[in-house]
Amino acid sequence: MTQHSALDRVWTVPNIISLARLVLALVLFALIEGVAGRQDLAALVLFVFAAATDWVDGWYARKYGAVSRLGRIFDPLVDKVIVCGTFVLLADRTGSAILPWMALVIVVRELVVTAIRAEMERTGLDFSAAWSGKLKMLFQCAAIALELGARTWPELVLGSVSIHQVTVGVVWLAVISTVWSGLEYVLAARPLLSQDS
Repeated sequence: MTQHSALDRVWTVPNIISLARLVLALVLFALIEGVAGRQDLAALVLFVFAAATDWVDGWYARKYGAVSRLGRIFDPLVDKVIVCGTFVLLADRTGSAILPWMALVIVVRELVVTAIRAEMERTGLDFSAAWSGKLKMLFQCAAIALELGARTWPELVLGSVSIHQVTVGVVWLAVISTVWSGLEYVLAARPLLSQDS
């Protein structure tokens, strides 16, 4: 592979989108943390946009054959930065449906799975996202969006249930699916882990 073609595999459209999403994550954190006064609605809009671009770069990579080794590592890493950072910041806010221990569970799971992914990629083993991991990501994103929505419209009622109650339920689904999918990945990596022991 020439230097130019190798560079092309780095600066692919999906990788550029992932890099832009990482920059958006920093802006999102600033909005949640209240660097210029808390802007929950702006944070909600930005988070939904960032989540949508995650789908776009994955779709583009598959449709146009732009899958790269870097992208297989960088894209999920950016996802984890956004999700873990947002969960930690929201867990620190009074009245949040996301409790500190929940954020800790999610961060630990993501660190463990990232370490396993890196080792499997290094050894050339496939570590594509399982459907349980995709479901976990869906619940995590829904939990974050609902928590930001509950802070933007605290009096909103969905049927006979408050948005906060809905958020609590979805947060629990996010935590359960996070642990479940994490265990699946650990079990899938058992042959590799047993080789190292």
